[in-house]
Amino acid sequence: MNFSNSTTDKTERLKNRNALAAQWESIDWTQVQKDVNRLQSRIAKATVKGDMNKVKRLQYLLTHSFHAKAYAVKRVTSNKGRNTSGVDRKLWSTSASKMKAVLTLTDKHYRTKPLRRVYIEKKGKNKKRPLGIPTMYDRAMQTLYALALEPVAETTGDHISFGFRKGRSAKDDKKVFSYMGIRKRHQRLF
Repeated sequence: MNFSNSTTDKTERLKNRNALAAQWESIDWTQVQKDVNRLQSRIAKATVKGDMNKVKRLQYLLTHSFHAKAYAVKRVTSNKGRNTSGVDRKLWSTSASKMKAVLTLTDKHYRTKPLRRVYIEKKGKNKKRPLGIPTMYDRAMQTLYALALEPVAETTGDHISFGFRKGRSAKDDKKVFSYMGIRKRHQRLF
């Protein structure tokens, strides 16, 4: 395994399952959250200043940091889809497997695996619709890169856009409309 592109310390690359589990259990999650948030704030500030070289450097630093990788794995293994495997049928359910995932999460020679296709029932209909399920590794990689891209998207995005944005809801939409003096939905904005 090649770790040359990783900022993960060599002493953290343990092979023993018990040692890996102990290492996962000993992670200080409040510190992890602080470090990830600090880097995201720095990315947002550099974006506001227009210093795209600094943005790229900070994004690289974030996507290759141990804490961001650990945070990405934790988010993937604690969300609603944590018990759903991809085509490789692997789940990260033990502390050792989670820690091993953190240590192997790298973009070096990374290729996505095909999606596992599952058909689920449509609500209120007799038809089924396809659903593609990525592997745990692919989900963690997506989460890791989303951590680096979100600060730029939030900084450069429209301040009154509420669809598919973290920490925003339809209630915020109603507040903006009420501030603009628009009481009915069908009333024109422009």
